[in-house]
Amino acid sequence: MAKAKSPSGRRTQPVQPAIAGNAVAAETAAPKKRTSIPQFISQVRAEGRKIVWPSRKETWITSVMVLIMVVIAAIFFFVVDAGLSLASRFILAIGQ
Repeated sequence: MAKAKSPSGRRTQPVQPAIAGNAVAAETAAPKKRTSIPQFISQVRAEGRKIVWPSRKETWITSVMVLIMVVIAAIFFFVVDAGLSLASRFILAIGQ
């Protein structure tokens, strides 16, 4: 069985389930180092540069596809609602 790779490319060690004796050791682990505000901002900007925005054509095609699916769903639910309404009226008419 292959081990998962981390984003840095290094292989990670498998995680062992915590046992009652190991739970205390896990709680006493050193806390993570805090990130300064300038470092945080630079990390956010670096992640922002990785974003790949869709082109105008891709956005247009996706919007049209969503509109088509909404229309199809609306028609489907209208037909189902009309059918159930007709069936319930028929069943209630039998009871009178």
